[in-house]
Amino acid sequence: MTGAGHHAAAARGLAVPGDAVDPPDGRRNLARLVVAQALGGANATVVFATGAIIGHTLAPRPALATLPISLFVVGMAVCTLPAGLIAQRHGRRAAFLTGTACGILLGLLAATAIVLGAFWLFCAAMVFGGAYAAVVLSFRFAAADCVPAARRPRALSAVMAGGVAAGVIGPQLVTTTMHAWPPHLFAVTYLAAAGIAALCAVVLTGVRLPVPAAPDRAAGRPLGEIVRQPRFVTAVICGVVSYTLMNFVMTSAPLAMRLCGLSQEASNLGLQWHVIAMYGPSFVTGHLIARFGAPRIVLTGLGLTAAAAAVGLTGVEVGHFWLTLILLGVGWNFGFVGASAMVLECHRAEERARVQSLNDFAVFGMMVVGSFASGGLLTTYGWDTVCWVTFPPLLLAAAAVFGTSASRPVPRGLLRP
Repeated sequence: MTGAGHHAAAARGLAVPGDAVDPPDGRRNLARLVVAQALGGANATVVFATGAIIGHTLAPRPALATLPISLFVVGMAVCTLPAGLIAQRHGRRAAFLTGTACGILLGLLAATAIVLGAFWLFCAAMVFGGAYAAVVLSFRFAAADCVPAARRPRALSAVMAGGVAAGVIGPQLVTTTMHAWPPHLFAVTYLAAAGIAALCAVVLTGVRLPVPAAPDRAAGRPLGEIVRQPRFVTAVICGVVSYTLMNFVMTSAPLAMRLCGLSQEASNLGLQWHVIAMYGPSFVTGHLIARFGAPRIVLTGLGLTAAAAAVGLTGVEVGHFWLTLILLGVGWNFGFVGASAMVLECHRAEERARVQSLNDFAVFGMMVVGSFASGGLLTTYGWDTVCWVTFPPLLLAAAAVFGTSASRPVPRGLLRP
């Protein structure tokens, strides 16, 4: 690239092809990605806190109450591969800004749907919200591009830690705005969510990451060869189970609390602590992975998710729901971050966009099944059935870890800072 082209690319906030991100840029990128994770995660928290309740109010049939959240997950699954393609061809920042545009549409369309009482428009808004959430979750892999290979698990978990703020911002946004327009519960909440997505876009405009060089876009092994690696298969299974079950239970919990006569404020607070529990452990998860290996951390997460379901079976008071949600959050963190760290070990630099988007497509695609099933199971068979259904997938994921070479810890030297 000529000197003029080099400076032009830098002026657009992009690293030129083949450039490494230098340490100062790496630190600035990480800081911006942490803030963006907090803002983007807040929008997802708003959806999970209100989606089933608004759906229950607007839906023509009770069984469709959780359809909006299911379509949110559909949006995540459908848009993961296109987002990866945009990142591969035009750089991660282009994918990020496309995602935030979808986040703004989520807020504006959802607010309009609430005012008009239009259930299907609200469902359409959730698809855009899912696209935004898929892009937000790619921030964790972008963080790994900012640091040397040995520090990638810690960078990944550092960005995930930004979700702690999301756990406060999202529920508090719901609590403070849900009654702001008395005839239309939650309408102002979604208008505020659109504003937060716009702020996230401003933050992301300063992210500077390498744009893949043209030869790199076609380089790398065939996907078939990559996905046949036992460690990759195990990583995908554990990521799918960890995220699907977290979404499955979390989707049902707010509506289950309402059906049990508990207040919306209690539900909001429970979800707030759930999201904090999801992301709070990220301050140490990377260090734990470096010390004990990703498979052991994944197994710990699976065990905590099982404990969450067990607590849910013991009662339906506020304390039972809150403890279930907290354990579910910590279990998701260990399971999902650990599985993501395993994915980082299964691809080369030129393969990362394709492999990472394929992994997320598998995770979010299976989440669709869990989301669609949760509403019907809850309204037809009750909260206890929702909890019991979690155990077989957990056993499958644990068996995958124990039954493959993924159960062997990564050599300590590979992850030494």
